[in-house]
This record gives sequence, C-alpha cells and structure tokens, in this order.
Amino acid sequence: MALLNQRTAALWLALAAAAASTANAFYIPGVAPQTFSREQEVPLKINTLTSTKTQIPRDYYRLPFCQPQGGPVAASENLGEFLTGNKIQSSPYSIHMLTEMYCIKLCQSTLSKIDSSKLLLHIKYGYHNNWIIDNMPSAAIGLDQQGKTRKRYAGGFPIGFMSSDTKKPYIYNHFNIEIDYHPYEDGFRVVGFAVEPLSIAHEFQGGYVWDGKSSDGMAKPLTTCSSAKHLSRGDVRNSQIVAPGENILYTYDVTWHESGVEWSSRWDIYLNEDHLVPAQVHWYSITNSILVVVFLSLLLISVLVRNLRRDIDAYNALAALADEEKDEEEDERGWKLLHADVFRPPSSYPMLFCIFCGSGAQLALTTLCAILLSAAGFLSPARRGSLMVAVLVLYMLFGTVAGYLSGYLYKSMEGRQWQLCTLVTALFVPGIAFSVFLFFNIILFFQKFSISTPLWDVFLVVVMWCGVSIPLVFLGAWLGFKAKTLEYPTITSTIARQIPSPVSFATHPGFAMVVAGIVPFVAAYVELFFVMTSLWMDQFYYVFGFTLIVYIIMIITCAEVTILLVYYQLCSENHRWWWFSFCTSGSAALFTFIYSIFWFKQLEASRLLMTYLLYFGYMFLICACMFLVLGMVGAMTSLWFIKTIFGTIKVD
Repeated sequence: MALLNQRTAALWLALAAAAASTANAFYIPGVAPQTFSREQEVPLKINTLTSTKTQIPRDYYRLPFCQPQGGPVAASENLGEFLTGNKIQSSPYSIHMLTEMYCIKLCQSTLSKIDSSKLLLHIKYGYHNNWIIDNMPSAAIGLDQQGKTRKRYAGGFPIGFMSSDTKKPYIYNHFNIEIDYHPYEDGFRVVGFAVEPLSIAHEFQGGYVWDGKSSDGMAKPLTTCSSAKHLSRGDVRNSQIVAPGENILYTYDVTWHESGVEWSSRWDIYLNEDHLVPAQVHWYSITNSILVVVFLSLLLISVLVRNLRRDIDAYNALAALADEEKDEEEDERGWKLLHADVFRPPSSYPMLFCIFCGSGAQLALTTLCAILLSAAGFLSPARRGSLMVAVLVLYMLFGTVAGYLSGYLYKSMEGRQWQLCTLVTALFVPGIAFSVFLFFNIILFFQKFSISTPLWDVFLVVVMWCGVSIPLVFLGAWLGFKAKTLEYPTITSTIARQIPSPVSFATHPGFAMVVAGIVPFVAAYVELFFVMTSLWMDQFYYVFGFTLIVYIIMIITCAEVTILLVYYQLCSENHRWWWFSFCTSGSAALFTFIYSIFWFKQLEASRLLMTYLLYFGYMFLICACMFLVLGMVGAMTSLWFIKTIFGTIKVD
C-alpha cells in the first residue's frame, strides 16, 4: 500500500504546493517516542541533498561519499515524503547513546576527474546535507557574518564552500555531531541534533599514505585530529580542497549533552528558528490586513449601502405611482434598467465559468481545512509529509463540492451538456497539474535526477486517480442537477440589452478587473513573503494561526472589492457581470505572480534552465489555483449581492 501511495503522489504535486506550500505544521504529542538505553545504537539516516539555488533534490550517494557496508538501505516513505522529494536512506555513521567518540575514520575517497567535477558543481550550487536522527533534522552549526557561532535549524548544512579569495572549492569532510538528550526513568530520548561541518586536510603520522582499502589505515593515528579529544574549529590548519587525485578522508566526532528540554517540546526551537523572526512581524501583517478590511468596510457602508438604500426607495416609490404620474417623472436610470438582463447567463463560455467556480470551491475548502488542521496542531512535523497527505485526501473528498457547484450553476444556466461539464470539472485542475508534472518528469528522467518517476508509475497514478477523484465529482454533479433550480427574482428577456460604451478609461471593465487585485494582494503580501520563504528556501513554517486569519481576511477583501466594482458596473448599465466579478476578484493572483518574479532574486538561482522551469512553472500553477479560489469567491458573492438588491425592488 505504501508503494501504491507513492505512485499516487505525482499527480497532486503542483496542487499540494498551491494549497499551503511545502510547509510544516505545529507539533503535538502523538508520535510514539523512542527511548534508548545506554550504548544502544542511535541510527543516523541520510536524506536527499537540496539546494535553494537549483530547487532540484539530488541523491546523496550520487556523490563520492562514504557508503554503509552492503550499500544504503532505503527507509520507508509515505505519500507526503515522496511528494516533497525526500529519499531517506541508511548511513555508515555508527552512533551509540551517551558514547562520545572523537576522530572516527569513516572512509577515504580518491577523487577522479568526474568525481571532482561533480563535487565542484554541487558545492558551487550550494547543495546541503540533510541528516536525520530519531526523525529530527540536523541543525547546522556555523559562523555568521560577524564571526560568531550560531545554529541554523532549517535547510541542513552545506557539503562544502567556495573560497572567497581563490574561488577554489573545499569540501566538509569532518563532522562534529552534537546530540542533546533528556533522561527518563526507562532510558534516554533524543531532544536535539546539530552538526558542525569542518573542512580539514587530514595527514597520517609518520607520513603514512593510505590507499583507502587496506584495514591498516583505519588503525593509523592522524596528526590533524586526536581520538582523545574533540576537534574544534580552531584546530584546523589546512582545508580539504576538491581536485582530481585528492585523497579525501572522512571523519567525525560525536558528543552528548544533557538537556532540560522535554521530548514533547523538542520541535519548538525548530519551528520558531530560535526566535529568528519575531512574532511582532506577523502581528504587523495581521494589522495591515485588518486595516485594509476596515477601510473597505467603511467604504461599502458609506457609499454602497447609502446609495443602494436611496436607489431602492426611489425605484419602489416610482413603482407605486399611477401610470399617468409615471409619465411625468423622469426616465428610469441606473441598475434597475438591467432587471431583464442581469441574470442572463454569460454570453461567453458559460460552461467554463461553472467549471472554474466548482474547481475554485474545491481548492478553497481544501486550503481552509488544511490550514485549520495545521493551526489546531493535528499535523505534526514529526510525521514527515503529513500535511501533504492531508491536502491530498481533502482535495479528493471535496471533489463532491466541485461537481455539485459546477452542476448546480450549469443547470441554472439551462446547460444541456452536463456530462461534458462534469468531466471537465473532474479533469481540469488535476489534468493541468499532471501535464506540467509529466513535462518536468520527462526532462528530469533523461537528466537522471533523483526526483524523476518512471513512466509506468505515472500511468498507474492516472488509473488510481480516475478510480477515486472522478467518481466523487460525478456524484456531486448528480446531486447538483437533482437539486432545486436556482430561482431569480426577475425574468430574463429574450433579446439582450445593448451595453453603452464606457464613459472614461477608469470605468472600463478591463481596467477595473486588473487594478482591483491590488487591494487583496496588499492585505496579504507580508505573510506571503514567509510562505514563499518556506516553500522555496527550505524553511519551517509554523504560524498557521496567522495564515488562517490572513486567508479569511483576503477572502473578505476580495468579496468587498468585487461587490463595490460590480455595483458601479451595474450603474453603468453593464449587465455582463459574471466573468467580470470572477476576474476582478481573481486578479490578485496576477499580482502574486508578478511578486514571485521579483522575489525570485532571493534564491540567487543558478543559470540552469530547469531551475527557472520548476520555479515559474509551479508558481504559475499556484497562482492559477489562487485565481480560481478568489475568482469563485468574487463570483458567488456577486451572485448573492445581485439577487439581494433585485429582490428588494418592484419590477413590472
């Protein structure tokens, strides 16, 4: 079943990224703790190499690193781990509880020209090791710009560095492994894990030269480190350069430190990055969003509600007059003139409009529930990939909602091709996501990257998806077509009313649709920065409570802006509001994509074409899903608003 779940993952890769980003959730107790006895082996596992500059995970053992005896053994991966590009394997490092070890030789590798080129390329692109002990990722111990030692709790630690002077590559071949433990009555539990990588050109005493194969080399002492004491950064005299023919000896130290941190709280410092980002920054984001909502609400109350009350009273008073009195009154003007056209189905692509609304509702509910579960603490970073699994399950279940809404709207528009509408609803978003994934997968397959999936597995993904998601969409569509038809307060005429030309450029529908997206984008741009950082720079994201508030505020903002602009379009006697309301609200996705173009500089990305394709390809998918979510909110809010105002007036 686990293997089957892995094959299902590919289809939903871009969709899962749209919902929450590749973020981690709050930790709550629920994962069984592992207790070690004294001198019991503590396994150290190896995950894929990652780089924010390339965004392409690589297999750790594709580089000339030490391998365990008998070769690496893959750890079991769940659906979420597969989605996020994890490939966890065993390692040759031997660690035992409370056993301190110094200058332990691991292996020696003689670099060939190809191996040297591989290391050079990976060091240049800033690839990082990602080690795991007791399901905890390794923190990195290094020097900051001021030369002070500090820990970094996300993103692993680099495999090497480029000299700022000579521009030559150097590899980290000695690792100070520091493990924090907390004592319990039945043993000891790991509560912290950090690695300090060092680059050191090892030398044997007496000028001994080891071929890396004979057992004698493992017993020979080194002049560069001692088995009797811990190797510190100040003990390093020469760093290990990467060049063809170089003999690279890998060594490590293991030190243990008792900690007062309880096992249930060990993830706290990872999630808050040791308070690297103050909570005040997120409160500033919330305050910014609330101010936008308050301003729009006051604008709606002062302008829209006042004008509507005046218009409705005037229309109802005019309707109460006798026919001869009506002739003496001034001709009707404003939005009431559209009563025979305002509920006319979209003149362009009505089926596509219904599909967009259904898909947007499915994505909106998936995102909302995933954020709620994360904010409540039900998704733990200790369960690696749990958030991704939740997103997939939720999206599949809410397929019923997508089918219901698209079918219900299509029926109200008197559509006849309901089978086609339902099928496209089921295939639209997953189909586009799968096509993009398949395109990337084929390229990565021929380049032999670690994240490519065999084409046969891709075919099995399609078969499995068709058996679960599509039937739920058809079930929802059947319920939607069986439901009572949507009733409108006015009767639509046979001939459509002619729409007058816009008075000015500012009242043109196209201009309003584009500019309107600025307001909801401004309401969320601060928190968007942290989401983008988590998504593309391997950072932990844990403030889902703030995310929930910003998400709700953004939806409210889109609804208010859309209602206001739709009202002014109706006053301009423009009855084509269906697509206008959808695009007006969804245009915030356009500004998000533009923002992602400028944010791309943060990655200091490589010049690899694949990096640009991956980043902008998946950001386009994310923004497209965002367009559907916000567009659905604007369209459904406008439908409610127009039904309400036309239901309050008396029409002949």
